Amino acid sequence: MALEDYGALGDGRSVALSGADGSIDWWCVPNLDSPPLFDRLLDPADGGYFSIEPTEAYRVERRYRPESNVLETTFATASGKARIVESMNSGSAGRLPWCELARRIEGLEGRVHFRMQLRLGRRADTVSPYMQVIGGNDVFHVGRVLGLCLRSQGVTITMKEDAGLCASVSIAAGEQEIIAIVAGEDEPLVVPTIAEISARIDTSDEEWRVWASKIVHEEPSRPLLIRSALALKLLLFSPSGAIAAAATTSLPERIGGDKNYDYRYAWVRDAGYTIKAFLRIGAQAEAKAALSWLLKQLEEHGPRVCYSIWGGAVPDARSVAVPGYGASSPVRVGNIATAQHQHGVYGDIFETASRFVESGNILDSRSAEILSHLADECADLWRQKDSGMWELPDKEHYTMSKISCWQALARAVELADDGHLPTTCRDRWARERDRVEGWIAEHCWSEALGAYTFYPGTDRLDASIALAVRFRFDGTDRLRRTMEAIDRELGSGPYHYRYSGMEQEEGCFLACTFWMVEAWALLGEKAKAEQMFDSLIDALDLGLGVYPEMADPVSGRYLGNMPQGLTHLALVQALTIFVDETQ
Repeated sequence: MALEDYGALGDGRSVALSGADGSIDWWCVPNLDSPPLFDRLLDPADGGYFSIEPTEAYRVERRYRPESNVLETTFATASGKARIVESMNSGSAGRLPWCELARRIEGLEGRVHFRMQLRLGRRADTVSPYMQVIGGNDVFHVGRVLGLCLRSQGVTITMKEDAGLCASVSIAAGEQEIIAIVAGEDEPLVVPTIAEISARIDTSDEEWRVWASKIVHEEPSRPLLIRSALALKLLLFSPSGAIAAAATTSLPERIGGDKNYDYRYAWVRDAGYTIKAFLRIGAQAEAKAALSWLLKQLEEHGPRVCYSIWGGAVPDARSVAVPGYGASSPVRVGNIATAQHQHGVYGDIFETASRFVESGNILDSRSAEILSHLADECADLWRQKDSGMWELPDKEHYTMSKISCWQALARAVELADDGHLPTTCRDRWARERDRVEGWIAEHCWSEALGAYTFYPGTDRLDASIALAVRFRFDGTDRLRRTMEAIDRELGSGPYHYRYSGMEQEEGCFLACTFWMVEAWALLGEKAKAEQMFDSLIDALDLGLGVYPEMADPVSGRYLGNMPQGLTHLALVQALTIFVDETQ
């Protein structure tokens, strides 16, 4: 199934991907970074899934409930019409102490017959699931995961074995049936009633709508922004406050390619940008929780590129023996980026702290001390090569990395001047800031290209330099000329590649185009920015508004892990810029 045919469900702890054919093909239990219970997304022949599909040919319509992450899929067959309402349930007091995936079948017209299939994942044959009946309930075991398959009386089991079960259900207009999974890991399970599970679908819907109602944004673009805000909310891991980059691993950046990575971790860059997006839309609690977690990681583990969502280092990357989405291998768990150094970490955290205090908030003395030490470290290390924003194996003096160092030191000076940081090293930071700016002007500008280059001595371009406009780096002339060069060389229809030479390796990076939109708006080219934005949204209008990392510029197909936080937060940033520009 195409990635654009999936919707995302979540509860602040895990995320499931539900397809337009009624099949949930990805769900890690109980946490975002746990091994998957359902993994047919990456193992089409043998992976686990949870499917509810009409037995007849059907047409399908899908939507999220307004301002909610509760998903509705309506199936129309020759004999009738029925709707599946599905939710990763929460309670009135917040996240449940267990995972509860609820699916309610509602009859709308005539009668529709469904088949239900539950196949338990084997984690690339490292576990062998088994089922048993305990207390009259169908109980399954997958490794250390214990789960229940609960159902209402109208659901008839037709086959049951260790690998899973099959069932049938026939639903007429006005009738309802429930099928749900309750699961946990190394913990006793509550057995809720069917009535409680069904009621929690609507409670969860209400909780989502209450949260969304507090987001500050007006029509007509509010629905688009709210959908991205809700996608970002799914990636906030509530047990710790970390923000995951995406909910999946190893969805390919090119079908059949090997650029398949595990994004179920917290990147400083992505987390920082998401915190800023939350601040822009008034989600102060989420921003505060995420910033506190991020500062704690920086203090305890140093400025790493990414962290586990629980805190600490990300596991080393290893391959898993499954075919991969679209036969794209390897499938990976863990990530090698944790061992890299990126100067962008400094700019990201200081820009985040700056936006936090600009929103009327205050830093504590411990946070101020952590930031001061990071500014000193940046001042010492900025002349070194690094792996760059794109986590490349070849270290260079990447222009965007130097701009990030300038950004960090510029924001550190501003924070000190406003009383948020101690002023002991303020003048030293200012002098190093100016040295960085001079170095970039001397080494990274190409008059022949009329642009800042990817790194000194090359004629390649990097679309991430569009962010320099937001960072208030340089004057407008060179940045405007750089944006024009990026559009010429890296643009492809409504999209942009990350940097020169990527046409044969991967799709277009969606966040880059949103960054270009934002840059053009800040440079005063609002009409151009709006046209670019509208073209991209039209091109992405293939599904439910749950966006991936990349898209194929020819077919438009989604590529890469999803929901992708960087894409959604870049959209939020671009939309809020339009609002700011009209005020």
